[in-house]
Amino acid sequence: MRYSKVRLDAIGYELAPNVVTSAELESRLGPVYAKLGLQVGQLEQFTGIRERRWWDPGFRLSEGAARAARRALEGSRVRPQDLGLLVYGGVCRESYEPATACAVAEALGVGGGAAIHDVSNACLGALNGVIDAANRIELGQIRAALVVSCESAREINEATIDRMLGDGGIDGFKDSLATLTGGSGAVALLLTDGSFGGPDRRLLGGVHQAAPEHHRICRWGLEPEPVLAGRAGGLRGVREVMRTDAVAVLKYGVALGKRSWDALLAELGWTGERVDRCICHQVGSGHQREILRAFGLPPEKDFTTYETLGNMGTVSLPLTAAVASEREFLRPGDRVAFLGIGSGLNTIMLGWQW
Repeated sequence: MRYSKVRLDAIGYELAPNVVTSAELESRLGPVYAKLGLQVGQLEQFTGIRERRWWDPGFRLSEGAARAARRALEGSRVRPQDLGLLVYGGVCRESYEPATACAVAEALGVGGGAAIHDVSNACLGALNGVIDAANRIELGQIRAALVVSCESAREINEATIDRMLGDGGIDGFKDSLATLTGGSGAVALLLTDGSFGGPDRRLLGGVHQAAPEHHRICRWGLEPEPVLAGRAGGLRGVREVMRTDAVAVLKYGVALGKRSWDALLAELGWTGERVDRCICHQVGSGHQREILRAFGLPPEKDFTTYETLGNMGTVSLPLTAAVASEREFLRPGDRVAFLGIGSGLNTIMLGWQW
């Protein structure tokens, strides 16, 4: 994929207000740690994540996405009525239908002829939205688009802690560890054809790769509960569960990522040495270390937020890019690579001239 007309006008974001440390989560798992002989501090040691954030109970995802969108729009000449597309790309959505994007569009005053929809692809949903927007802009179908997302880790973390306390075994601990890295936040990317003015940050191109044979190693959804005593007819309820084979995700994710990285360099005519900065998906320290090693990228070219924000799914990569830009880690003219890897397994990697 190559682009010549697509500009990144702005990235807006919203941080969830409640800071939750890894030590706090571990304190709630005291009985499990005691049974398994684990010391407090394992979670941070394994992942490099000291803390993450949660929304208030009952906070609406569309509200978080709308707040981030307003931040993206407030410094731009683009008005809501100028948008030809609004995509919501979060793993977390308010309902099966309608699209959460519809609630965001109402909050912003988007309507008319705009295309409004959700897209779901694990941690890559926002980047899928960017590709959708970029294709429409490149074809001249629209002049401006918003890609938004809002993720909430509170609910799945609460459910996971309850399940771990009920299970108490080492297998349950292993397949739940990645879930406890989750954080909450919202982001909005404003893309245009450059006709509104604004920064000259250009999307140069990108690639996507897939290894769907590994789609079982990280799953988040509903599964039947064990039969509850006293229920008529042995009826079962359902519970929300996230299970991750972290070792397999790292092994196969890095292998797929390396293929994608090589493809991105070939597509853009870059070499690794010519890449000035990169933004990885914010899984944790082990993932970052192995990705950079496999790609031959020095750590000083990468910017991270996982230490204090955790893994915010679709929000993590673009929000991290926004913070990196604010802190002038990303500078005008830099060649910047977005390195997206998600369950499935899928990758999307994008190359920008900042």
